[in-house]
Amino acid sequence: MKKKELALSDTQMLRIKAEEKLKIKQKQIDKELMEPDTKRLLHELQVHQIELEMQNEELHRAAELAETALKRYTLLYDFAPVGFLTLDRNGMIGELNFTAAELLGDKRFSLVNTRFKLFVPEESKLVFDDFFQKVYTSNAKESCKIMLGHDNKSPRFVYMEGIVIADDQTCLLSVVDTSGFMK
Repeated sequence: MKKKELALSDTQMLRIKAEEKLKIKQKQIDKELMEPDTKRLLHELQVHQIELEMQNEELHRAAELAETALKRYTLLYDFAPVGFLTLDRNGMIGELNFTAAELLGDKRFSLVNTRFKLFVPEESKLVFDDFFQKVYTSNAKESCKIMLGHDNKSPRFVYMEGIVIADDQTCLLSVVDTSGFMK
């Protein structure tokens, strides 16, 4: 390196040495600057992690509450002493609870997508048709008393109330067996 040093002027040598010292100082400065930045970033990440954990706990509590509510309302709907059904504009059964299935005399799963009117005896069809038309035209709760029954089973007298949900034009129908009251 002596030959190289001899070939360089004093100002060039001074410049090289200054740059080397600057590199050493810059490394030290960078290290000193990075330590607080690193600590600050680590702190921010830890705080964010705790926030996410807290949000996760809150979501789990909300999911548990929703699950409990779902179970409660499913029991209320499925085992209510009143028959509940949804009918589309064509009178097809969409959903129904166990009581409605019992009133119609069949299993719940086999009644879905079945025309409700199949369970209305001939002597009640005009009353049912009038009721069903009013439900879809009045935008109010309507009611009627008809008989339900099919397949040579003795018909049941029922009281029905229905209302249409404007959003999807689904008729919500409640059916109460009044056979024990009719004499």
